[in-house]
Parts: sequence; C-alpha cells; structure tokens
Amino acid sequence: MDRADDINGLENQKTSDIVDFNTSKPIYRQITDYCYGRILSGDWQTDGRVPSVKELSVAMAVNTRTVLKSYDDMQALGILYQKRGLGCFVSSEAKDIIRDQLREEFFADTLPRLRHEMSMLGISVDELVRHLND
Repeated sequence: MDRADDINGLENQKTSDIVDFNTSKPIYRQITDYCYGRILSGDWQTDGRVPSVKELSVAMAVNTRTVLKSYDDMQALGILYQKRGLGCFVSSEAKDIIRDQLREEFFADTLPRLRHEMSMLGISVDELVRHLND
C-alpha cells in the first residue's frame, strides 16, 4: 500500500469509527489504540512511515496536540521512531511491544472484570471454555 492509499483509507473512515468523544477513555489513548491496530494488522509496516501529526489530526478531526501526545507516548515506548525532517516510522520491535502492553492491560483490567461478571452470572470457567471452543 503506498502512502496516498494509506492516507486516503484513513480519510474515508468516519471519525466516529476511530474516536468516541463520549467515552471516558482519553482521545489521545483512542488514537494510540487506533495506531496499535494499524501496526498489528500490518497496515503500517516495520520501518514504514506513518501519517504525519497534521495528516492524522485532520483525518480524525482532532487537535494536532492530541495526536502529538499519542505519537510522543509511542516514541517513548519504542513503537515509533523519528527521522529528522522525514517523520515518524514504525520500529522493528513495535508489534512485540504493543502485544506485551495489551496483554498486560488484558490481565490487569479486562480479565478481572470478566471474572467478576462471570461470577455474577454464574458462568463457570468450563462453560466459558466450551463456548470459546465452539
């Protein structure tokens, strides 16, 4: 996929599919999650240039500082790296870093909520496994 296709694909998405202004999750984190999805899916490839802060902020209809915060966080984690005058690029370790972070969040946040809800509904682990295997 060339750069024009990447930006055009983003522009063709509805902002509401990417950013939900009515949720308690900060917008910069929603942008980060969107970027994680693009990297994990292979839409943004290792050593490939990602949309500029301005391109992404225009496409998502958000302030450039919001996108910049997301990009800064991803750079601090080693997911993106910057080439002076050329923009931001996906690091070779990006997928592993993202997966590790999302797994940690899953086990710390999602799984305890799931366990609580299963308990409230009387769903056993065996029953859950059966449904997962169907």
